[in-house]
Amino acid sequence: MAFADPQSITIDGTATSLARVMSGTEVGTFVSSDTKLRLEVVPRVSNRNRTVRSAALKNVKITSDPLVATTNVRVNDTIRLMIDRPADGYSDAEVVKQVTGFIAWLTANTNANLIKLVGGEN
Repeated sequence: MAFADPQSITIDGTATSLARVMSGTEVGTFVSSDTKLRLEVVPRVSNRNRTVRSAALKNVKITSDPLVATTNVRVNDTIRLMIDRPADGYSDAEVVKQVTGFIAWLTANTNANLIKLVGGEN
């Protein structure tokens, strides 16, 4: 099964539609019309008898060069959720519960732990 086309990502209250531009057994890729946002969904089995599932949101923007104030540069970042588990031993339901708990931990108390993570705390 594949993710529906298009996908939608809401950032800061603005929804962006991402159209499927690539579909295969190794990756599904969705891109915004301005190509600034890219969603990559990767379901694969590694060579160590493990399954690896990941979703990555890549963002590109133009910003001022910190070294030359009159020059703009292209920068990008990637936010990724990766699930790496043995081929056997964990059910999908167990992993969903773990991911849900993990996201709840990050976003509890108005994103307190997410803010700490982004700020570089450990």
